[in-house]
Amino acid sequence: MTSSITVECLVLLIFFYFASSPATCSINEADLHALLSFKENIMDPRGALDSWRYNETVSYCTWKGISCSRRHRIRVVSIDLNSQGLVGSLSPHLGNLSFLRSINLQNNSLHGPIPQEFGRLRRLEYIEFSNNSFDGEIPRNLSQCQYLYYLNLIDNKLTGNVPFELSFLSKLEALGLAMNYLSGTIPSFMGNFTFLRQLSLRNCGFQGKIPESLVHLHNLQFLVLSENMLTGRIPSGLYNISTIQVFSVSSNHLLGNIPSDIGFSLPNLRFLGFGDNNFTGLLPISLSNAYFLKTIDFNKNKFTGPMPKNLDRLPDLQFLSIWSNNIQDDISVISSLTNCTNLIYLDMSSNFLTGSLPQSVANLSTQLSYMSIGRNMIRGTIPSAIGNLIGLSSLSLVFNLFSGPIPSSIGGLTKLEEINLSANRFTNKLPSSLGNLTLLNTLFVVRNNISGTIPPSLGNCSKLLVLDLSDNNLSGPIPREIMSTSYVFGYLDLSNNNLSGSIPSEVSTLRNIEELYLSNNRLSGLVPNTISSCISLQYLHLEGNSFHGEIPQGLSNLKGLQELDLSRNNFSGLIPSFLGDLSLVELNLSFNKLRGPVPVEGVFRNVSAVSLEENYELCGGISELKLPPCPSAIPKKKNSHIPFKIIVPVSISGAIFIAIIASSYIFIQCKTKPRNGKYTSPFESQFRRLSYGDLLRATNGFSEASMVGSGRFGSVYKGTIGNGNTTVAVKVLNLHVRGANKSFKRECNVLRGVRHRNLLKILSISVSIDYQGNDFKALIYQFKANGSLDKWLHLDTDRQDENMPYLTLMQRLNIAIDVASAVEYLHNGTGSAVVHGDLKPSNVLLDDDMTAHVGDFGLAKVISNVSSSFAADESHSVAVRGTIGYIAPEYGMVDIASTQGDVYSYGILLLELFTNISPTSDVLSDHASLQNYVATSLELNCVMKIIDPLILQKECEMINSSIRDCVVSILRIGVVCSRELPQDRMVIADVVNELKRIRIAFLA
Repeated sequence: MTSSITVECLVLLIFFYFASSPATCSINEADLHALLSFKENIMDPRGALDSWRYNETVSYCTWKGISCSRRHRIRVVSIDLNSQGLVGSLSPHLGNLSFLRSINLQNNSLHGPIPQEFGRLRRLEYIEFSNNSFDGEIPRNLSQCQYLYYLNLIDNKLTGNVPFELSFLSKLEALGLAMNYLSGTIPSFMGNFTFLRQLSLRNCGFQGKIPESLVHLHNLQFLVLSENMLTGRIPSGLYNISTIQVFSVSSNHLLGNIPSDIGFSLPNLRFLGFGDNNFTGLLPISLSNAYFLKTIDFNKNKFTGPMPKNLDRLPDLQFLSIWSNNIQDDISVISSLTNCTNLIYLDMSSNFLTGSLPQSVANLSTQLSYMSIGRNMIRGTIPSAIGNLIGLSSLSLVFNLFSGPIPSSIGGLTKLEEINLSANRFTNKLPSSLGNLTLLNTLFVVRNNISGTIPPSLGNCSKLLVLDLSDNNLSGPIPREIMSTSYVFGYLDLSNNNLSGSIPSEVSTLRNIEELYLSNNRLSGLVPNTISSCISLQYLHLEGNSFHGEIPQGLSNLKGLQELDLSRNNFSGLIPSFLGDLSLVELNLSFNKLRGPVPVEGVFRNVSAVSLEENYELCGGISELKLPPCPSAIPKKKNSHIPFKIIVPVSISGAIFIAIIASSYIFIQCKTKPRNGKYTSPFESQFRRLSYGDLLRATNGFSEASMVGSGRFGSVYKGTIGNGNTTVAVKVLNLHVRGANKSFKRECNVLRGVRHRNLLKILSISVSIDYQGNDFKALIYQFKANGSLDKWLHLDTDRQDENMPYLTLMQRLNIAIDVASAVEYLHNGTGSAVVHGDLKPSNVLLDDDMTAHVGDFGLAKVISNVSSSFAADESHSVAVRGTIGYIAPEYGMVDIASTQGDVYSYGILLLELFTNISPTSDVLSDHASLQNYVATSLELNCVMKIIDPLILQKECEMINSSIRDCVVSILRIGVVCSRELPQDRMVIADVVNELKRIRIAFLA
């Protein structure tokens, strides 16, 4: 009896001991093991899990981020370790937390798969794993979590399809799978989640159509399907879910119209994102009924018609973007936004807005931070009242027709960080008030008619990263202030102006500058050695100035330099060997006075990367440069130019005597004798004097087999000269044709003073007599193996030959850029503007690398004043000059040569290049012109029906939205260039830059 009582007492003592122990009453072995296993797999740099230590006196329910059930005090029901900097993977033992209802690991650096064991957490309701790096597939076993109402896996690296098993999660209210690497289509079973309020599938990689089943989600408030590859139309039923507040399908391939009553059917809209698709039709006027709208994004679509006029009924509107559509309206519509007092972002660029910017623009929201109305057809001046928009940080008016001065009131917009006023018609001086913009980091005023000096006050803009004032009429010196105070400069372009003086020594402060363009000015002096401090410099262009002296030693410090252009200056001395040690991929030293041996290291090993033309005393180098060998010992320079020596007393009579003798000598040396074939060519070449007999032998007697083309004034033959080592094209003039002599003189005069990689280079000329005693004149050019662009365009497309040569889309774009670059050089690259006068595909020749070269300058004109737009023809005749279809309309009314006439011809050439339709083709019988035909196709959104069929046949597997956007952008340029009125056409410099931008975007 006593024994049994003793045992019972002992059991009671043990029970009360453990019952009173805090360690045993707060521990569940499975939960403790699961949490410690989780910690073992985690690196914790911030010490968020420092409290996670097993202690018999402290319950894990007190650990950071852990919550336990009130009813079951020893069971974990919640883990919240949001934004704790955790690194590692999830332990599968977390599947043993059988009472877990919520887990939040958002915004950490967790990786690896989400364990399938989570399917054992039958009580789990809430999973927040966004902004981590989880990979693998979405666990199928999550379907066992029948109470799950919130699942957020946004911004991870999950792959595969959305598993069908998730369809069993019937209580889901929020599903976030955005920003993963999923595949397949949006599963139709998502339409069964009838409680769903939030669905985020942005940037998942989904393809196919939006499933019709989504129209059953009658509680939906948040629908984001943007940045996928979705096609087709939006199911009409989605527009009837009146609870939707956020509706975003931007950056897909969707099409169709937006219902005109969307503002009535979706009255609770806050965010409407339809940008970057293929939507058409009118912008819905009913949007003003969606009273709560804050964001309207319709950018990069094909919407037409006017802007809705009643958006002033949206008091909360903050963001409005309609850029890159076909909206046709007067810019005065901007006045309808003055009641939107919360407007922050406004982008109406790249449409067809016309008219003048109204004074009421000053009444827009003072909170307006971003305003872009560029790439339209807006005229007139900028209202000075624009200075009232004190909240502006970015202003873009690029590519319009604005004129007059830039208002000084812009200097009052002290929050401005970016300004782009390029490609307009602004005149007068740059306002000195720009110096008040101390936050300014980007300033573009490219291609205007700005004159005067660069205001030194720009030196106050100490945060400038980019300054581009190129292609204006600026004069005077480069202010020292803009270099000495702007330490952060990354890009500075002052090219194509009339700046004079030298480069300030303060250039040394630009230690972070990567690109420096000072080309085509009137700068002179020595290039300062202080440029050696610009250690980040990658692109340095100083061509087209009057710099002299030796190439500065300071350039040797620029180890990252990739492009160096010192051409068309007066540099002398030797080519420094250190240029071969730099990272150069392009080097142009042509048209200087350099002498001596050419290095053979680095960039000098690549003949296509180096240009050394017109430096007559260079020697050596690699064999491909075809320079004479360097003498082993250079003798002292002798006075070999004057064959006699005259010594007279220093007096006026002596000076006169010397002048007479020198003039006589020069006359004797330069006198030409065309009757005996010894005509001195004005072109420096190894083939200076070629007679009729020379060319007869070179072309096999001007045989038909050697003929490669013919034109108005003569025929072109293929020949070989220089012991058969050089293939040339010989243009023999038909002197019996009226105007042939004048054409010959023009071509000689024009090509003597121009040099450009995309201009056909003339090697020599021949003025001689043939064997019958008749006058003979010929021009000798570099031969271009791939012939004319015309022959490439108008191939026999009916031939079923898979190997038939054709021009790829990229080749066409490169050719377009080549031709535009040549024309831009003719217009702006020399002391006088040159008008080609006959741009057409047959005058564009292609070399082995399919690089385009513009030739045939028989109708060219030289305008003496580079700022002039027109020049009277010498003949004063009213005859049409040029080729029918390519000639500008104004040439038929007045006999003038115009750079804008060249732009018109280029525009037609550009349209023909991508459509393969000649401007005189029968296809155009129902249209006024090729320009009208293409413009109509752009408006009707049927561009793919008019592009060259060879592109569709040969590159059909590549046809996608990027190619379509590329072609549309190019054709738009062609349409603008070939407008009827000269003042409405683009400037050729703008064409070059736009095409290069299109090429960069297409390649990207």
